[in-house]
Amino acid sequence: MSTATHEQIALIGAGPSGLAGARNLQKLGIAFQGFEAHGDVGGLWNIENPRSTVYASAHLISSKRMTEFSEFPMADAVADYPSHRELLDYFRAFAHRFELHRHYRFQTRVLKAEPVSDAPGTRWRLTTQTGDAAPEVAEYKGLVVANGTLAEPNMPTFPGQFDGKMWHTSAYKEATQFTGQRVLIVGAGNSGCDIAVDAVHHARSTDISVRRGYYFVPKYVFGKPADSIGGKLTLPPWLKQRIDSTILQWFTGDPVRFGFPRPDYRMYESHPVVNSLILYHIGHGDVGVRPDIERCDGHTVHFKDGQARDYDLILAATGYKLHYPFLDHALLNWQGMAPRLYLNIFAPRFDRLAVLGMVEASGLGWQGRYEQAELVARYFKALDAGSPQAAALQAARDAAPASWPDMSGGYRYLKLERMAYYVHKDTYRKAVRAAAEAFQ
Repeated sequence: MSTATHEQIALIGAGPSGLAGARNLQKLGIAFQGFEAHGDVGGLWNIENPRSTVYASAHLISSKRMTEFSEFPMADAVADYPSHRELLDYFRAFAHRFELHRHYRFQTRVLKAEPVSDAPGTRWRLTTQTGDAAPEVAEYKGLVVANGTLAEPNMPTFPGQFDGKMWHTSAYKEATQFTGQRVLIVGAGNSGCDIAVDAVHHARSTDISVRRGYYFVPKYVFGKPADSIGGKLTLPPWLKQRIDSTILQWFTGDPVRFGFPRPDYRMYESHPVVNSLILYHIGHGDVGVRPDIERCDGHTVHFKDGQARDYDLILAATGYKLHYPFLDHALLNWQGMAPRLYLNIFAPRFDRLAVLGMVEASGLGWQGRYEQAELVARYFKALDAGSPQAAALQAARDAAPASWPDMSGGYRYLKLERMAYYVHKDTYRKAVRAAAEAFQ
């Protein structure tokens, strides 16, 4: 007999975080119902998913061994930095290995999720729609949100009127879209630099507009994935920043000589750009570096240094917004640019409301999200048992945020939207694992 919905946890999303949530709820025998708007698992790594924002040349920027789920390693034959095709195969294999597909309703969107009451242990009422069928309403014991962070474009506006094409990177799929175009890419983050490297092979010209400096990290150091080297010795942030930025210049040089502004922040205070090919192409004259845009006039873009150039296409590589359209912002304790959640997971007030994947850190990998899911599942199990450990987590969650653990690791991250939920990997994973171990 199937479990009644009010005895199940509702889980939204079948990307990496959603699958981690499904696996951990399954491991502890917690009844749940998964919902996925697309017809298969993989989230953004499934390029056939209409909400996917990956492009044909997309690869991981972290190496496979630093990214994979520990209980399900990627095959040795998989590339050090897998493509989106290899990653989709990996997530399908993960879901197949643990029989996770059967827990999901695919092609089903969550239109609305709301608490039935204001009580901490309230049920959650979900309105869902499968395909073009009439919406359905059901109540669930709890709610886990894992629909990802890289699907809702953060599209800027520029003074003046641009008469060419204006795209966000979410609309980019393959380099032939640039054929014969004079292209200006706005933003030099990881996607912006990847796409600029693509564009040089098809575009008539390629420029990249930047407003701040960046630290560029090569994917390989001494023939090994860069993120697999070091890390065994814990250094104070100031010393690590000084040492690593010096070593970095040995391998990539000073980006200032390529036309980039000098960073007005220290290394690791913003997400580094894991791409040295962009510097190669700038050094070969394939890509021009331009300052911030002042205004547009027809096809002409005027820059803040007084120069101007003509373009057919402006591509905004300006990132994504957190997007939980089915939930009222107040329910997630939204403050400023992002929700304020205990351990980036638990919203104050509600006992069975959790978010997976609303965390970013250099090198966190999917195992970091898996550990989030492990904590959530153990807490839900303990909550059902009425254990004092569950009550302790609730008390910590509902305490003043100033008393919450500091996840910065001593780094002062830039006050940017994309950094609003950024943490220090080792500090964060240690805190989440310790919280999970309290339930053993």
